[in-house]
Amino acid sequence: MRGMHSSSGQSILKVAVPVPLASLFDYLPPVDGPVPPLGARVMVRFGRRRLIGVVVQHADSSQVDPERLHHVEPAPDGERAALDASLIDLLQWAWRYYHHAPGEVVSNALPPTLRKVSGKWPDAEREYRLTTAGRERLEQGAGRAPAQWDLLRQLADAGMGAQALSGWRDGWRPLLRKVMQSGWVEALTAPPPALDVKPGPQLNSEQKQAFDAIGGALGAFHCHLLDGVTGSGKTEVYLRLIEKVIRSGRQVLVLVPEIGLTTQLIDRMTRRLGIPPAVSHSALAEGERTAVWERAQRGATPLMLGTRSALFLPLRAPGLIIMDESHDPSFKQQDGFRFSARDVAVKRAAMLDIPIVLGTATPSLETLHNASSGKYHWHRLRRRATGAAQPSWRVLDLKQQSVTAGLSERALDLMGETLGRGEQVLVFLNRRGYAPVLLCHDCGWHGACHRCDANMTWHRGERSLVCHHCGHRKAVPRFCPECRADALQGAGAGTEQLESFLERRFSSFPLYRFDRDAVRRKGVFEQLAQEVRNGRPAILIGTQMLAKGHHFPRVTLVVIVDLDQALYSADFRAMERMGQVMIQVAGRSGRAEQPGEVILQTHHPDHPMLDLLFREGYERFALSMLEERRMVSLPPYSAQATLRAEAASRDAVQTFLVDARKAYQGPGAHVHGPFPALMERRGGRVRWYLLVQASSRGRLQASLAPWLDAIRRLRGARNVRWAVDVDPQDF
Repeated sequence: MRGMHSSSGQSILKVAVPVPLASLFDYLPPVDGPVPPLGARVMVRFGRRRLIGVVVQHADSSQVDPERLHHVEPAPDGERAALDASLIDLLQWAWRYYHHAPGEVVSNALPPTLRKVSGKWPDAEREYRLTTAGRERLEQGAGRAPAQWDLLRQLADAGMGAQALSGWRDGWRPLLRKVMQSGWVEALTAPPPALDVKPGPQLNSEQKQAFDAIGGALGAFHCHLLDGVTGSGKTEVYLRLIEKVIRSGRQVLVLVPEIGLTTQLIDRMTRRLGIPPAVSHSALAEGERTAVWERAQRGATPLMLGTRSALFLPLRAPGLIIMDESHDPSFKQQDGFRFSARDVAVKRAAMLDIPIVLGTATPSLETLHNASSGKYHWHRLRRRATGAAQPSWRVLDLKQQSVTAGLSERALDLMGETLGRGEQVLVFLNRRGYAPVLLCHDCGWHGACHRCDANMTWHRGERSLVCHHCGHRKAVPRFCPECRADALQGAGAGTEQLESFLERRFSSFPLYRFDRDAVRRKGVFEQLAQEVRNGRPAILIGTQMLAKGHHFPRVTLVVIVDLDQALYSADFRAMERMGQVMIQVAGRSGRAEQPGEVILQTHHPDHPMLDLLFREGYERFALSMLEERRMVSLPPYSAQATLRAEAASRDAVQTFLVDARKAYQGPGAHVHGPFPALMERRGGRVRWYLLVQASSRGRLQASLAPWLDAIRRLRGARNVRWAVDVDPQDF
């Protein structure tokens, strides 16, 4: 082992450099200037590259001779820390728990602009106000400069920021420069927005009990499960808690699983609280994300809303974290830094000593286990806030039934009756495209992806075959590529085919399709959703994006076309996810005055788990699955990790994984496999994995670190792409 070297009085900087290596790197402070503080960005030489790293530790010695260490160059930030001590502590916990490269974990917490050598610390958001001279000029009238005078008039009542001015008119910046040069307008650092709360609906007894319990425990760490049926008013409880925390001078971070859910929450929060939340997600422009980060760090925004990546926003005065739809699989990052945002959010709340609320109608089994064992505070909302009844279920047996575009005649009749009463229908099918496969009726050829073990989906509108796994696409052939017959046809149904069929069947009613193909352009989802909320009788067709948290008061019938694949899936989580999706989709029905009904089409109407879900509800269904997991020692009654490997050839992957299994020495866990992934070939690469399972997270963690060190020394480790996934959610 190499000896430690003293730095002769110089501090050693332990820098997280954004490279896929499992270590920090030692550097010396700048040749001129002070030692950068913890959390500061620095520019470092790494091989032939110059990269932005972050100082995460100071040391007085190094295993590397100081003569061989490079000096860092100060970043343009000067002595400011980009990450505070609490975030650094969280990130260190995260890279150790998930066994991921420290530099990539830390870089993930910075906005994209600040990950670049050229990236500069954003200026504080400015607010533009009239000066005394500006008010005098305003009183003189427009004169020969009507546009400048109009700008002064906009600023007469209150200051405005860049976002508000952009909403006023295009081309405002040259006008602003002119009036500022004239001394009529000054720029000041924008103050935090002030609450202007509008009264909300009266809380029912369940909501009030939950609010009192959570609101009475602010100021210390508690994890609260707000387990409320769809329509039970969880958002109203959030709003009351947010108001209370902001009034105390603290900040609130709200996390949602998908970008599509941000718009309605922004509108509702802004209407009720009088302040728009600062929004952060990956679809925003880099400048917008950086501006939100700067405001959060400065404490200039009391309310932040975002998706998974917003979890790492800096908080100057943290008071509360809320995670809506906390069961959602989107909260688990599935590539790169594979972290569970739910688990990291709970850890962050614990480290900050603030409460966290996990809101959902369908808690994950892990969350339910923690609540039922008393680790989390469990608050149940079992009544809809409007007083509306829960929807009734009707099961349609598809055996020996003819279907068109996936729909049975009985389902179509019920849809017609609902539309005839002036109500709306939602048809749920979690498959995009026209048909899941294009095949030849003569010879059996089918359009398979040459890079994945999957069929290509037929998108008839685009005249293309698309692989939904790797993105490969090609034109639809006119004749069968095998036998040249003119006998190509789709098998199965997708949302595009449903749309085409239902437009013909119910031609007098508007139809709205919600899937990634139909609403990929910015603002389209909100536009369609608003048309639906106008209340005309209509048909909504959608994938999973339509199941989450949306309020359509005129929907009284939901038709679930097909979820049978979950009943015989090899993934032990498939049944849990099926139950969650069914309850979430069903929750779109009957949210106002009219009662709701849900139709499930299935080939397995007598399946015992379906019967339990319909008869006794999600909680009993989930507790039953928990008992099954306990009997076979599956999570949450054990802890798992997978060692994933992929390469162009199966031999390279299997050889590496066999050697990796032999390298395991610890007694604390069992290693199983290698196994092929459920989709073995994806994007032209073969994927296999080892499954590591232990009786507890502590035992699993103790066994992983030495094993991964041994794996890095394997000769075959350079021949494959490999990574560890702690608490995996798919296989």
